[in-house]
Amino acid sequence: MKQLSTSLEGVRDKNIMQLKKLNIALFPVRYNDKYYADALASARLEAVLVIDDEKLKKRFTEAYYSDICVGAIACRLEKKDGAVRVYIMTLGVLAPYRGLGIGTMLLNHVLDLCSTQNISEIYLHVQTNNEEAINFYKKFGFEITETIKNYYTNITPPDCYVLTKYLAQAQPKK
Repeated sequence: MKQLSTSLEGVRDKNIMQLKKLNIALFPVRYNDKYYADALASARLEAVLVIDDEKLKKRFTEAYYSDICVGAIACRLEKKDGAVRVYIMTLGVLAPYRGLGIGTMLLNHVLDLCSTQNISEIYLHVQTNNEEAINFYKKFGFEITETIKNYYTNITPPDCYVLTKYLAQAQPKK
């Protein structure tokens, strides 16, 4: 049987519609035009997950399975109490392609980028009933650090967990 290739690619003008369709298929939340404008702007960043003074960067990456867009991750850098952390805005893989390591590849891509930077933590919100996502993140060392009631306004249940992974600080270069 032929092995199909899996690859990652940044969002570009040529594939932004694929990201929109993917998000509609995967998530109960609808994203606005600014979200997609940010996705295209992130593609023009030369350095991924690097802080440029106070301007925080966002990163959108799509996963392709045999040239078909089947998953994506979007994250942004934030500052909290002087430390830098990464917020995963979205991570999803179409159901028929789950279990093939695509979600793992997307998350590892971001975790690897974090390990090369001075990132102290990475976190995200997950609906409290999304056991598949919660278990996925726990495999990577994420822990439930908070429960937020009524976080979501138009989906049920409205409550979410905050899942956090604390990262070892990168050593300063000498």
